[in-house]
Amino acid sequence: MVVRDKKKINTKKLVKTCLIEFAMILFAIFMFGPIFLAFTMSVQPPHVVFSFPPKILPRGFHIQNYIQAFKVVPFGRMMLNSLIVSVFITAGKLFTGVLSGYAYANFKFKGDKFSFAILFATLYIPAEIVLIIPLFQVISSFGWVNSYQAMIIPFLASATNTFIFQQHFKTIPKDFEDAAKIDGASSIQYLTKVILPLSRPIIAGAAVINFTYAWNMYLWPMIACMRDDMKTVQVAINMIMNAESANNWAVIMAATVVALLPTLLIFFFLQDLFVKSLVGTGLKG
Repeated sequence: MVVRDKKKINTKKLVKTCLIEFAMILFAIFMFGPIFLAFTMSVQPPHVVFSFPPKILPRGFHIQNYIQAFKVVPFGRMMLNSLIVSVFITAGKLFTGVLSGYAYANFKFKGDKFSFAILFATLYIPAEIVLIIPLFQVISSFGWVNSYQAMIIPFLASATNTFIFQQHFKTIPKDFEDAAKIDGASSIQYLTKVILPLSRPIIAGAAVINFTYAWNMYLWPMIACMRDDMKTVQVAINMIMNAESANNWAVIMAATVVALLPTLLIFFFLQDLFVKSLVGTGLKG
């Protein structure tokens, strides 16, 4: 009887595992499908894109679509703009998020809970809708229109990063801080020598999220920069759609695939640390 019960349990586990894996495969296909479809359309001649029956697998590589995407607009320059903006915004958010999160997690000061509550409440404000007009007035008064400052400086800090790092730093045992102080380490040394090495997964996860957010910004770069040589890649795709090739979805998909590459690359390079940041971060005392 015991053997039969064990076989039943093993069979149930096997069925459950198979169902979960099958569901994950379907989910992966559902998520990867649009990317694969975009790539397929980008390497096909324009007359093949809307042919019936549709061609799921690419036949050949029509590189002219990619060449045309770079000719319709200054796509290379706009990619560079997006890269510069995304790198600086990501670095700025990580820097300010680590310092502010460390302060809220490890120091007690007057009004700390109240200020953190106010900071957390700002997460519920739709910034791009509420603040976009006054923000544009501010950068106009500074003479920052059509500049990198306009696209970078307003986004160098965020309440989200402060909250993420504060919650993570609180999971690190106080014993580590006490041991560091006994060894004569200052607060900054404890942060740089102890906390940051333990926080690599959460930093990598935040870097992926912040870089993706900055790379995909559309509304603010379109408003803050009116010159074509200062616009970003997301605006470039919209310009290609509105250009003479509006009905040429092969060219549009070629530009979309190129725009996807940086975010995919940063995720693939940091995916191990990113997964660790989702599964569990820090040490529990």
